[in-house]
Amino acid sequence: MPTIRYPAMLLAAACITAFGAAHGQQTDAWRHAQVEAAEHSERIMAEAQKRRTLLASYRVMMDAATSAAPDERAFNVIFSQYLSWYQTYVGDYPNAQLSYSIAQPMQPGDAASPLADGYHPVAAIDAVARLARDRRVVLLNEAHNVPLTRSLTVPLLAKLRAEGFNYFAVETLYGDDHALSERGYATADSGFYTREPIYAEMVRTALALGFTVVAYESDQPGTADARERMQARNLYERVFRRDPKARLVVNAGYAHIQEQGAYLGGRSMAQYLQQLDDIDALTVEQTMMIPHPQAAQDHPWYSAVMATAHPDQPFVFTDTQGRPWSLRTGYDVSVFFPPPRMRRERPGWLTLGGLRRPYFISGDTLCGARWPCLVEALPAAEGDDAVAADRVLFDPPPNPPPLHDRVRPLRGATASELYLRPGDYRLRVVGGDGRISESQNVRVPPG
Repeated sequence: MPTIRYPAMLLAAACITAFGAAHGQQTDAWRHAQVEAAEHSERIMAEAQKRRTLLASYRVMMDAATSAAPDERAFNVIFSQYLSWYQTYVGDYPNAQLSYSIAQPMQPGDAASPLADGYHPVAAIDAVARLARDRRVVLLNEAHNVPLTRSLTVPLLAKLRAEGFNYFAVETLYGDDHALSERGYATADSGFYTREPIYAEMVRTALALGFTVVAYESDQPGTADARERMQARNLYERVFRRDPKARLVVNAGYAHIQEQGAYLGGRSMAQYLQQLDDIDALTVEQTMMIPHPQAAQDHPWYSAVMATAHPDQPFVFTDTQGRPWSLRTGYDVSVFFPPPRMRRERPGWLTLGGLRRPYFISGDTLCGARWPCLVEALPAAEGDDAVAADRVLFDPPPNPPPLHDRVRPLRGATASELYLRPGDYRLRVVGGDGRISESQNVRVPPG
């Protein structure tokens, strides 16, 4: 496995702040405990990265989670976020959100419900493309451990490319992967989140569509505000200074894209970018109106909307003039993601708006009943270093099951489905010992 070079402490900083604010516990003692927990979590993650395979790294993270005492509250809160990243890397999306979930309670200043103000739902992919038509920049955010919030961005890229957008900037992409464009796909060395298949699919899709993919992450130590300022500076220098007519799509986390209000003791990346080049970006909020593991964590407006509508794709609300509804100031439009429809213990949003289709796999056949077992699908035209198009982790419980056990991927099932675009793939099977026990070519036919 490659070594993580990006300081994960900065990635955790926003969530440390968000958790404390949500629970009214931003005392010095609590914040100190969280910082210590984040440092401990980084040491565990560094140890995990010494392992040869992704599966071996994941097992280090899972072992640390299961061995933590229940009263280690700060560690359990912080490390659950680190663990959730690895759960997304191995394709265990339901448990990643169970491990770490940020509630969305009503906040002062939230807009009135779209159900009460003459708005109507519109497919997000069409509405966002229309709203972006006259903009130079589109800012899309995501929740890093909930790849559902990437599932609109992937198919939306084609719509934005057709509207003339030609640059795609990706958060935590490493700037020294100089072969990325020529290669056409991300590797585990390309960035921090590119190890996750949907994130890698964003990069793969953008390159295939002809976008220039840009790394804009700050690599300088400093405060969270310094990171925001440097991200904006990198976007300006690497895109608009070189190409004043550029049209840019930016992928970022959480409130990096907010255009108003204080953020982490300073300003957001979006505010600094606007200051640098007087850019009025379209800001698309994708992290608030999402389903949570517990309904009590959902925003009240989300619950009300889902009780009256039964959509099968991401959507937004617009009024009769086409103006979009946004939950909070600082964002132009809020995207609603419907609750996932599960199939063989995997969420249906993995179709990515119909770009991909399910492909059945049997863990008993591929893994030979040796657990845990990671099955990966690599596009046939890409190298063995490519991030898989999709992954499924099989890890059924022993018989009898242990008394104390965390949730298991696929709820212990030994058959499931990969979600793949039509085409040719290599299935690679990695066992718990790190050995590749099986490799076979498969074809996914058109739908």
